[in-house]
Amino acid sequence: MKKILVIDEMHASLSGMLAKIGYETDYQPTISREDIQSISDEYVGMVVRSKTVIDEDLLKKKQALKFIARAGAGIDQLDVDYIESRGIQIINAPEGNRDALGEHVIGMLLSLSNNLRKSDREVRDYIWDREGNRGFEISGKTVGLLGYGYMASAVAEKLSGFGCRVIAYDKYKKGFGDLYVEEVSMEDVFAQSDVFSLHVPLTEETRGLVDAKYLSQFEKNIVLINAARGEVVDTADLLSSLQSGKVTHAALDVLENEKFKTLTSDQKATYDQLFQLDNVLFSPHIGGWTFESYENINRVLVQKIAKLDL
Repeated sequence: MKKILVIDEMHASLSGMLAKIGYETDYQPTISREDIQSISDEYVGMVVRSKTVIDEDLLKKKQALKFIARAGAGIDQLDVDYIESRGIQIINAPEGNRDALGEHVIGMLLSLSNNLRKSDREVRDYIWDREGNRGFEISGKTVGLLGYGYMASAVAEKLSGFGCRVIAYDKYKKGFGDLYVEEVSMEDVFAQSDVFSLHVPLTEETRGLVDAKYLSQFEKNIVLINAARGEVVDTADLLSSLQSGKVTHAALDVLENEKFKTLTSDQKATYDQLFQLDNVLFSPHIGGWTFESYENINRVLVQKIAKLDL
């Protein structure tokens, strides 16, 4: 049997699924980077999440490696140029958690629009403030999506029953307009959006893209949703935009620095202020992180591995 090294936590179904298509699984979710480097060169595949950067330093002795399977959508932890120069194939599984991510984005938007977190906390403190928790409706609003891949399309589909207009701009994709979304220019997104949701990968082009200058181009005051990558948004500029009212609400499933023990003093000061705002909702990078998606990702990866010509 061909062998696959699994270096991150995966749903228990993975080994059985791989065995059915002729692969033996070496499941080592706690393996260190150093041990990955020194482990024997006998694996044709590696299954990863985001524990470690997959780069030349890690792979230079792995001459048997034919593919890397990323359990999820984002491949920003992979040195794509080096991996492809080696002829190693990259597989990811955005199909596996697109519904989970779509539901998470809708849930965060509904929570913000109805002040659910704030009002729940107040009622628990015996505060009955109806007027102070008056919300806004999604119906009649224009939701702008940046990027239109698997995740954004799931959001658009799930918004279809809310009576809102969904528009999207994707720099690298054309002709994707359908029943759920209208393809527009970025200028249209800036001009028309009431809600703006990010669905782009983290690249050198998108890192820090959404800063004060970028946000100032929106003609309306907007609700900002980020369930993509935290580094796409300049957090300090987002805080300023919230304080000015340019961003009326924000839903953040991701942060610019999610390793809280490594925060700089400036990052800590920004987070301290951000965390005090009732019009900002946070979750710990769990968009797409459901019990169902945990297994679905395995299914998608195995289907793609089965089609490889090794």
